[in-house]
Amino acid sequence: MSALSQEVIDAAMQRAIALAYKGPRTSNHRVGCVILDGDGQEVGAGFYQGPGSAHAEVEALKVAGDLARGSTAIVTLEPCNHTGRTGPCTQALIQAGIAQVIFAQHDPNPVAAGGTGVLQAAGILVMDGIQTQAAMRINVAYDHVRATGRPYVVLKLAQTIDARISGSQGGPTPISGPQARLFTHELRSQCDAVLVGTGTALADDPQLTVREIQSGDQPLREIMGERDLPPGLRIFDDAASTLILREEDPKRALGTLLASGVQQVLLEGGPTLATAFLEAGCVDEVVWLLAPTLMGSGLASTQPLPRVIPVDVTEVRLIGNDVMVRGRIAPQH
Repeated sequence: MSALSQEVIDAAMQRAIALAYKGPRTSNHRVGCVILDGDGQEVGAGFYQGPGSAHAEVEALKVAGDLARGSTAIVTLEPCNHTGRTGPCTQALIQAGIAQVIFAQHDPNPVAAGGTGVLQAAGILVMDGIQTQAAMRINVAYDHVRATGRPYVVLKLAQTIDARISGSQGGPTPISGPQARLFTHELRSQCDAVLVGTGTALADDPQLTVREIQSGDQPLREIMGERDLPPGLRIFDDAASTLILREEDPKRALGTLLASGVQQVLLEGGPTLATAFLEAGCVDEVVWLLAPTLMGSGLASTQPLPRVIPVDVTEVRLIGNDVMVRGRIAPQH
């Protein structure tokens, strides 16, 4: 087997991650797998499609057939060493003659963990830690719900450099550039639900759907607040389902959403909603889209907070002419 370049490995892992996102959000860890021959050409690919179905590695091996022998399996999650509804992926890889396994994230499930040792004992080369942060993001909501009992909440703030989200005149104000707006649609496609308050629904009349990119099911649109809304708003069109939460307490609202099957929420509301969730300790991750603009006055992205809330930055990226900063709320908050 010829050595694969880091560029080829990274590209294959990115494809495996994209495949993993096609899997169901709520039933188990989502996993993607790509199999490369010695020349770095893809000969098989697959993803986990739900309870009772074959795991991603087995799906990819089916596609690869005899070409799997001597090849490399690129997997988003450590191959399982557990017999449940299906057999362990470690044995499937060994029996197929895979020569090398490269995975991103160790399996956090102690029942299924231990695949690395089994593969190595069979003479298979194992490499881990490739694009781990990106792979962990695939299942962050699934793991979070099981650890905390509430949905994972991502707060998205599109603002100017001086933290304004609209001008002094109020109403919809274009802030982000076209590439950053496209990124917002990607964020929506990765979530079960998009949440705004009644104030944002009235002021901006957003549709809150995934557009401009290919996606599966549309996320649930949620409006939180006690004000009545006119039925002609775009959020009530037939492009996606809409749920009204006549509630002002973030924790109770998230309890209702979890009972509806929601595991990950994208919070796109205005400063009132953002501040309420931050104060309640119900924000897990923040995504800032910073436009290279100074507005000088207007509505700020959040209201004054009663305490400092530290954020551990995990990613900084230029998207078009905007800067994306992503970070996790520090655990003590």
